[in-house]
Amino acid sequence: MATYVFKATDLAGVPARGQVEAQSKQDVAEQLKGRGLVVVDIAHKYRSRELNIELFARVKASDLAVSTRQLSTMVSSGMTILRSLYVLEAQTDSKKLKDTVASVRRDVEAGLLLSDALGRHPKVFSPLYVSMVRAGETGGVLEECLLRVADQLEKDASLRRQVRAATIYPSLVISFALIVMLALVAFLIPVFEGVFKEFGGKLPALSQFMVNFSHLIDGEWYVVLAVVGVVVPSFLYVKRSNWGRPRWDAFKLRVPLKIGDVVQKVAIARWSRTFSSLVSAGVPIMQAIEITGKTAGNAVIEDAMASVIASVKSGGTIAEPLKHAKVFPAMVAHMVGVGEETGALDSMLARVADFYEDEVDAAVKALTSILEPAMIVLVGGIVGVIVISMYLPLFDVYKAVP
Repeated sequence: MATYVFKATDLAGVPARGQVEAQSKQDVAEQLKGRGLVVVDIAHKYRSRELNIELFARVKASDLAVSTRQLSTMVSSGMTILRSLYVLEAQTDSKKLKDTVASVRRDVEAGLLLSDALGRHPKVFSPLYVSMVRAGETGGVLEECLLRVADQLEKDASLRRQVRAATIYPSLVISFALIVMLALVAFLIPVFEGVFKEFGGKLPALSQFMVNFSHLIDGEWYVVLAVVGVVVPSFLYVKRSNWGRPRWDAFKLRVPLKIGDVVQKVAIARWSRTFSSLVSAGVPIMQAIEITGKTAGNAVIEDAMASVIASVKSGGTIAEPLKHAKVFPAMVAHMVGVGEETGALDSMLARVADFYEDEVDAAVKALTSILEPAMIVLVGGIVGVIVISMYLPLFDVYKAVP
């Protein structure tokens, strides 16, 4: 027997809360129905195990997309939601996703709507996912909304793969450059330092700096680790804070070497694809705008969506605030305006998404061609500075020779 807490209402709409002992959530639902109550929510009183699962595991976007498409197929074939969830639970390979589907299935057995059950797992099912499922339940087109969710997940995963592929090469080169620098500082500079002591005299500023740096790496490496251990977490904390996140996202849009352009195109592609999916699924426009801003992945776009919400609430259009937001090119605002005028906002947004997804692909290829010589210059510059700093004292000695 386990302890469950519940929220319910009676036939007059008066809310009721409490806890009961039962074997499962379904037993709790049956007990409440026997008492003339309508179930609103049922949960374990102690759910530490579920919390641990959600904290230390993640569901891949590809696994979630496949499972969503399978669920849509089963629902469209006439299977009930509950039976579809049983089948999905049995054939899912991901342990985290299997446990989550099992939890959703138990909630549905207890009387919750599928969207409400999904909403209890925000780390697996995003607000976009839950809202589209809820819209499908309301409009009786759940299978179509699930297909749109699966398409959205696959498009988003494709964008992430493109960006990740573009960052692999620079990451490898920078890591290699750091390893080379540390090796030269730790092993080469001490050899030259012994030669410098024989010459006597004062070392040039650059050479003295590299010698001091070598002493720090060799003898006081724990200081370096301590500084890194403080700076990195502090940077991550500030970057995710309410103060730092907007500034960091705005900075990413201004990074040179076409990096800022790629960030902007990725954000707009994700924004337009999400907005299109929500509108086509029948999600209320205000809710769609709010969800789109939160899932765009950039605080600048989220701020622009706040202006859009204010405009729509006052009877204005969506396109007008976009014209004044620097993050959105003029083409996006004009196409959104045409979509509003013709009543085809979802199809216009889908075209914007297709265009910018192609732009991301081209921009990533251009970025790679730019970064390759830049990384070579970076590695050569690091090695060159170290070598020059070691040879500067020798030049001074040659000048002193009569």
